Amino acid sequence: MNLEGLQGGQYKPLSESQIKTIHEAALTILEKTGFAFEPGLDDTLEMLAKAGATVDKGASRIYFPKDLVMEQAAKAPEQVILYSRDGKNDLNLTENKVHLGTGGAAIKVLDLETGESRPSTLNDLYQLGRLVDKLDNIHFFLRPCIPTDIPPEAYDVNVFYACMKSTAKHFMTGVNNVDGFNTVVKLASMLAGGMEKLQEKPFISIITSYAISPLKLDSATTRIMQEAVRSRIPVALSCAPMAGSTSPVTMAGTLAQVHAEQLAGIAICQLTNPGAPILYGGIPGMANLRNMGYMGGAVECGMMNAAIHQMANFLKIPNYNSSGLTDSKIPDSQAAWEKAFTNLLAAMGGSNYIHHSAGMLESMVTVAFEQYVIDDEINGMSCRVLKGIDVDPEHLALEVIDSVGPGGNFMMESHTIEHMRDEYYEGNDVSDKLSRNKWEEAGSLKTRDRAKEIAKEILAEKEKSYIPEDIDNQIRKQYKILL
Repeated sequence: MNLEGLQGGQYKPLSESQIKTIHEAALTILEKTGFAFEPGLDDTLEMLAKAGATVDKGASRIYFPKDLVMEQAAKAPEQVILYSRDGKNDLNLTENKVHLGTGGAAIKVLDLETGESRPSTLNDLYQLGRLVDKLDNIHFFLRPCIPTDIPPEAYDVNVFYACMKSTAKHFMTGVNNVDGFNTVVKLASMLAGGMEKLQEKPFISIITSYAISPLKLDSATTRIMQEAVRSRIPVALSCAPMAGSTSPVTMAGTLAQVHAEQLAGIAICQLTNPGAPILYGGIPGMANLRNMGYMGGAVECGMMNAAIHQMANFLKIPNYNSSGLTDSKIPDSQAAWEKAFTNLLAAMGGSNYIHHSAGMLESMVTVAFEQYVIDDEINGMSCRVLKGIDVDPEHLALEVIDSVGPGGNFMMESHTIEHMRDEYYEGNDVSDKLSRNKWEEAGSLKTRDRAKEIAKEILAEKEKSYIPEDIDNQIRKQYKILL
């Protein structure tokens, strides 16, 4: 059952009038309150000033006129296609088409053998890519963890190498600086057969957290963002305020601020390179006001992220947002319900590129191999809801009902055999569907145990490198590859 790129949009937390009210509020924020900036953005400030923005260098503030913002937003493409390298998992991001994948920058992993928390490594990143490559309902691979065992200067090239070696699915990553971005693009160009071919079918994209909430441009990341759009590499414009901490405690206030931050990023990108492929990247979260931590598993996060798609859709720009986070420290019942609610809400909202949907624990601090298997199951169930119920002569089955007749049995009917696999979601076998006796005979395994066994089986398979040997040799001659 193909459950990728299905149509969402069934859940709409905002009415049309509320969308317009939030949009107008965001424009007012940009025009009246403005955006702060850090040193080092002279070229960007000059570009904005020439376009009609008011730049107050003394106050380090940019004020965006409404007309300027909307003129630039209209230049952004309504459709962005993020390609896979084998053509089997291309992501068509437009309207309400839904795709779910990984995300995060975790610094810990639950060891697959011991179950204990430890620092994440470069090999963990590589093995997670291999795992995701085999899980059908995780549609893309956004670097989920930070290798803590490599020096900072080796980060960009080695993270990118591990991703592109481990999976053919589209992958997204962040970089530390413009030099890192240029290195990543060079590697991708080598694999694609040249820069033009990479731009034609980009199998990589870049996440740029350009906005420091509330309402401030980060210099280094803004420069990376602009360099990426100049190169026509798709960019996710990530901003992640926490309600009650770095945005208003109310959901409407947080959505207005997120939308303002997104509009500023969109304007900068389209002024830098009109028509550049971008993703509206609002990912509103919540602060735990008891301890000022991040509260990723709240149902309101699912509601706000569904609303984010509505705001992006209002601008006719594909969106990137978040679901599947949990405050739980291990793959347990709390993780399951928090992930299920937020994944389903974001999917039914119609979000185009939903990251964090798999693997994350402890409010993005930790990942677990077995959690990816469990979340693949949750993602599949969420997407099955989007598939809906087919109502046509074949599925109404009137002839079959008449043939079987009152008191009959449909078990052996050819119609049953024909549709038993495409009508109902079968999953990846992590859900237990045995009788109690059979379950006990199989070892009385809990969900987490079954997920571990599935993960181990996948990772025990013969490794397949998605980098051809000749290109691998070229890369290793030019760069210090640590994997």
